[in-house]
Amino acid sequence: MVLTEHTTERPPVRSVRRLPRPDAASRGRGGQRFLLVGLILASVYSLFPVWWLIVAATKDRTALYQSNGLWFSGWHLWENLQQVFTYQDGIFLRWTANSFLYAGVGSLGGTLIALATGYGLARFDFPGRNVIFACVVGSFLIPIALLTLPLYLLFSALGMVDTPWAMLIPCLINPFSVYLAKVYTEATVPYELLEAARIDGAGELRIFFSIVLRMMTTGGATVFLLAFVNTWNAFFLPLTVLRGKENWTLNLGLYNWTGTRLESGIDLTGLVLTGALLSIVPMAIMMVAMRRYWRSGVTLGALK
Repeated sequence: MVLTEHTTERPPVRSVRRLPRPDAASRGRGGQRFLLVGLILASVYSLFPVWWLIVAATKDRTALYQSNGLWFSGWHLWENLQQVFTYQDGIFLRWTANSFLYAGVGSLGGTLIALATGYGLARFDFPGRNVIFACVVGSFLIPIALLTLPLYLLFSALGMVDTPWAMLIPCLINPFSVYLAKVYTEATVPYELLEAARIDGAGELRIFFSIVLRMMTTGGATVFLLAFVNTWNAFFLPLTVLRGKENWTLNLGLYNWTGTRLESGIDLTGLVLTGALLSIVPMAIMMVAMRRYWRSGVTLGALK
């Protein structure tokens, strides 16, 4: 008997190519690209009105209505600036000075009061401190529009309507600034330093002005910048408590120029747009000049 050997051939094994799995680095790069795209879109959305305002301020009345609103058509910026500064005997400069007075002096005094109040709430233990702080937090949650009418009635009874005090006094009291000052004090002013100063014989006023204020430079700059921008952009309060044109702010004066077309038929749109462009220049300069304090102040508040 002859035995035959049967050999079975195995099918060739195909090598399976495995796709590389995305690692953490590639996922991180994808997240960074998504974040970058979002920041670019947010920047374009924020700068779009400013670009339109710059373009509109360089046009005359005809080009303002008949040309493309997003691109230049002639260059009439200097003529528009001359008209803004000379219209109604240069009332625009008076409005600018009023805005600087209300925003500058009011914010500076409000910042000093807020830093002193926040320091007292953070580093002094007295009965009712928690109740006072709760009232501070609850008060800055109330919209300013709800407080405008009571302020008007109060200033009317005191004879302060249509005076600079009607704008300066509300700027001196800002509960949100007090809250920020308290947070910054707790993060930057240690108890040990204050006790060492008291042991050396320093009084409370000297401790506050010589030690606390110097350590609160970053927080004070942040509080001042927020108060300045808030007062500069205020509209409803000056509309209620200011009557004469000599005491108006920039926003209130430009609003009056906007309504001139409906009342007398005079089109002041070009002046309004040029004045609006000029009104944002001080805030831009303030932001650039204080960006170092602004960045560090926001970072400190976020960490707290």
